[in-house]
Amino acid sequence: MERVAVRASESADWALAHGRSAFTVGDLAELLQVPADQVRRRLNAPARRNEWIMPVRGLWVPVPPEYRTWGAPPGLEIIDAMMGYLDVDYYVGWLSAAALHGAAHQAPQVFQVAVTRHVRDRAVGRTRFEFAQRDVEQIPRAQFPTRSGTAQVSTVAATALDIAADIRRAGGIDNAATVICELAELDQFRAQDVVRLADVYPAAALRRIGYLLERFGDFEDLEQIRRAAQAAGATPSRLDPLGQASGPVDEAWLVYVNRKVEPDL
Repeated sequence: MERVAVRASESADWALAHGRSAFTVGDLAELLQVPADQVRRRLNAPARRNEWIMPVRGLWVPVPPEYRTWGAPPGLEIIDAMMGYLDVDYYVGWLSAAALHGAAHQAPQVFQVAVTRHVRDRAVGRTRFEFAQRDVEQIPRAQFPTRSGTAQVSTVAATALDIAADIRRAGGIDNAATVICELAELDQFRAQDVVRLADVYPAAALRRIGYLLERFGDFEDLEQIRRAAQAAGATPSRLDPLGQASGPVDEAWLVYVNRKVEPDL
C-alpha cells in the first residue's frame, strides 16, 4: 500500500502522536514525501508557529503544544537528541545539574553542558545553552527521564566536584558554597563517591568541598574527604581561585583562606 504523505501543517502533531522526538532532513523528506531540499520551505509556516525547531543545523524537533509559547521544549528535553545528532558525548553539569538534583538555590541563567569537543553556545526558545569541553568519559552520570527518553546528568558527587573545581561557572565562591552545602543534604551525596573521583579533579576541588562543608554544611562524614585532601600534596590550594594565594592556611584542608565566604543558607 502506498504511504500517504503527512501534511506539513499536521506534521508536528503527527510526530508527537507517534512518539517521534527528532527528525533529520531525510526523515522529514520521507514523511512529507517531498525532495530533501524542499523540507525547510514546507516547514517554514509550522516553524513560525513554533511547532518545529531546528536546534542544530539539519535536526528538526517537534514542539509539544504546552511548550509552543516558549518557542521550544526545555533544554533537558532536547539535549540528548542534539548531542546524538552531533555525535558528541556529553552530560548536563554544574548549576544545571544541581538544579535537576534539587539543590540549586537559584535557577541557573544558562543550561550548562559538558562536551567532548567544541560546540557553539546557542539559544533555543527560552534555553540558553552553554557548552564547555572536558573529559566527559571520566565523569559518572545519571540518566534523567525526559518526555522522549533520557538525558545524561552528572551524579551528585560529580556535580559538587565540578562546581568546586570551576568557581566561575558556579557563579562565584559564595554561590558555590551554597550549592555544595545543599547537595550535601541529599541522600545521594556520599563521601566515598566524592573521594572515588579525587583523581579526576584538581586537589583544590576536593579541599574546597571539605572546607565549605565543615564550616557551613550539615554533613558530618568528612574524614574520608579530609584524608584524600591531605594526600593530594603539600602545596595549599586557594579557597577562591579568583583571589591571590595569600591569607591564613587552613591546615586541615590545605587551603589559603583568601576571602570571607558568605553562603546564602
